[in-house]
Amino acid sequence: MSFDFDAAVQAPFRMQPGLRRLDGDAPQLQPTLPGSRHQREKLAVLSAHAHHAMVSQPGFDAAPAVLALAAHAAHEHPHAFAWDGTRAEARHLGVAVAGGEVQQLRSGDFGLGDEVRRCLLGLAPGWRLAGLLSLSFDEDFAVVDGDSATIPWIAACLPSHWAPEDKVGRHFAVVHGPVADNALLVRAAEHLTRMVCGPDRWERFVWNVTRQPRLNAHPALADPAPWRADAFADATAPLAWWRTERQTFLPLPERRQALFTIGVETTPLAQAIDTAHKAARVHAAIASMSDAVLDYRNLRAVREPLLAWLQARS
Repeated sequence: MSFDFDAAVQAPFRMQPGLRRLDGDAPQLQPTLPGSRHQREKLAVLSAHAHHAMVSQPGFDAAPAVLALAAHAAHEHPHAFAWDGTRAEARHLGVAVAGGEVQQLRSGDFGLGDEVRRCLLGLAPGWRLAGLLSLSFDEDFAVVDGDSATIPWIAACLPSHWAPEDKVGRHFAVVHGPVADNALLVRAAEHLTRMVCGPDRWERFVWNVTRQPRLNAHPALADPAPWRADAFADATAPLAWWRTERQTFLPLPERRQALFTIGVETTPLAQAIDTAHKAARVHAAIASMSDAVLDYRNLRAVREPLLAWLQARS
């Protein structure tokens, strides 16, 4: 995942859309590496907790958006994913889906083919193409509807401390209601949804420092333990992780919709913040956060030791 550090980490910190246009052939998807954390965590979620990840507003037809995503995936990464209009094949997994039917072609890299086949067979037929796309790429997906400013369909195995089942079908302003210092986001809700459902492609970046190393941070599945008191006691290896998201919008202007992609990554903090420049920028951003933002991002308890750690590295 391509995370633009200098564009994303700003001071003073503000909760704002931060959208920028994607030009040319800039990719929106990252194929999963066989046996990677993304693939293994997604496979675990879809095998045992699919009801937490794959959700849709009753009556919403997501098929045109999912078919468009399959076509885009095949165009962008033909070595990893094939689509002929009716049949999708995850080439490194050795599994295909056609009309809801799951086909195992071979064992796949790392012998994952049979495991993936069983996982997809456990999903309702209408979700199997979305499941194959989810296991083929690092990103999670959602549909944004420009007319209603809602998110009527979500396929998110790796959410960042939010539950897809609580967000699906809700208005953009309601979805962002819990976000601290959210006035700008809420005021711009209607405009933003219309904009991302227009003809242009967009991207934005999100970051946080977290005690959660796993990619899947669904509140019902993540470890609820608080920050450890000694999280920053070891200056060379603090018990903290740098969590980032690259979010993009693939427009479907003929339907006044957009496909929202969310690429999550977590890296040990000391590995991610590996220069004085990065440490100084993160220090300035966190030092400028309001108490409400610190609470929302679960940083209030470690603000001082985290700032001290960043100061020492800068």
